[in-house]
Amino acid sequence: METVITYRRALHRIPELGYELPQTLAFVKTHLAALDCAVALPSQSAITAFFDAGAKTALAFRADMDALPIEEKTSASYASCHAGQMHACGHDGHTAMLLAFADWLSAHKTELKSNVLLIFQPAEEATGGAQSVCATGLLAAHNVRAAFGLHLWPGLPAGQLATRPGPLMARSCEVNVTVTGKSIHIAKSAEGADAAEAAAALLLEAYRMERTELPADCLRLLKFGELHAGTVRNALAATAVLRGSLRAFYDADFEFLQRRLRELSETVPAQFGCTGSLRCTEGIPAVHNDETLTEQLFAMRPEMLRLTEPSMTAEDFSFYGKEVPAVFSFLGTGRSEPLHGDHFDFEESTLLAGVEFYKSLLAL
Repeated sequence: METVITYRRALHRIPELGYELPQTLAFVKTHLAALDCAVALPSQSAITAFFDAGAKTALAFRADMDALPIEEKTSASYASCHAGQMHACGHDGHTAMLLAFADWLSAHKTELKSNVLLIFQPAEEATGGAQSVCATGLLAAHNVRAAFGLHLWPGLPAGQLATRPGPLMARSCEVNVTVTGKSIHIAKSAEGADAAEAAAALLLEAYRMERTELPADCLRLLKFGELHAGTVRNALAATAVLRGSLRAFYDADFEFLQRRLRELSETVPAQFGCTGSLRCTEGIPAVHNDETLTEQLFAMRPEMLRLTEPSMTAEDFSFYGKEVPAVFSFLGTGRSEPLHGDHFDFEESTLLAGVEFYKSLLAL
């Protein structure tokens, strides 16, 4: 317990963003260098530790290392030393658990029935660092037969493990709509084209479409968090921009919503004499837990909570599941502070439960 907490607090003090993780990488690399494993740098700002037990296959375990551009307000003794940056999503805990697991693996390497690959990846919060790791062929090169990951989760008791077979976290992309009209003084508005009005109408029509054009039991989400239009109060807006997020659990539903939004982005502004265009980011696939492997976990760990519904949040662990059978699980923080909040923290006792969970997976 003391060891994993020490790792966590050291990492919490040095939060870094995206792929720019020099201090975090140095901390992890220095620690792994003292253990009985092969350390590699497979892609930008990623580190792996391979424990070769002489087996034919390996199990993979992943932790993410990046933080968020948030000013910490916890007043904890181990608070961030980097202004405007904070481990507000528990990645310091994820990395600490995997380092403590590495300690145990090094001390028990001769007892392992499978080889073990630990993956410390960057940029989960940014561009999906898991994709760049998987693109190296790392999993196939180590003959990985299954991959596992944990995420600290508010609202669950400290140390409570929870997951479900099948869809767990949503496919997600950012959507950006630009509406272009013609600005003119409002006294002559009939001679212009109001991009603000067109964008407002588009937002309402997009929401109507999302609510009504798919079955009610199809879990999905399309919401806009930003609407910017115009520069002055007494002239029609020449441009308007809508920024939001699209999420669903199955590709067919996701692609239907994306296609319909693209159609509406063109047809609705045209009704107001404007033009519209949609740009979507590549996004993150949905996390779909391997059903057979998940049921094996429930049989082995009957105390695990079986979730009835998936979460609308997104996670780039999904890229590992595209390569090999994979299971992602939630680990209760024992606290209510939300992820991505400037007061986020967790009961540190939960970290030991995570390490013990990893150890138990070696029996699979």
